[in-house]
Amino acid sequence: MPPEQVSRRVLCVGAIIMDATGALLLVQRARDPGRGLWSLPGGRVEAGESDTAALVREVREETGLEVTVGRLVGRVTRPGPGGAVYEIADYMCDIGGGILRAGDDAADIRWCADLRTVALTEGLLDALATWGITTARG
Repeated sequence: MPPEQVSRRVLCVGAIIMDATGALLLVQRARDPGRGLWSLPGGRVEAGESDTAALVREVREETGLEVTVGRLVGRVTRPGPGGAVYEIADYMCDIGGGILRAGDDAADIRWCADLRTVALTEGLLDALATWGITTARG
């Protein structure tokens, strides 16, 4: 494969955080890709960082919450800018503390009981439904 066609892999993580009613915590992306769309809190795994450490850091930066990372729910790949491919590992997470607030690269944050009512990042609704996250079906 010619060098210009080789994809750059970017490891990422996402947090599936649900409240007692089954609503899912979403962040509205403040930056591209996906600016203005709603997605799971999360982001890139930095060099030398575990998925767990990256997820704890990203959730704190974007939501103000401290989380405990649970089981891996699923993995997806998404196209990124410049031929990059985001490899995203999504984990169940439980809130352990903090104060909910939009921060870092989140324009807004909300609990959502019916994901069909918000503009989600591409493929998120299908992935969550495939993994049995019931909020994804409204």
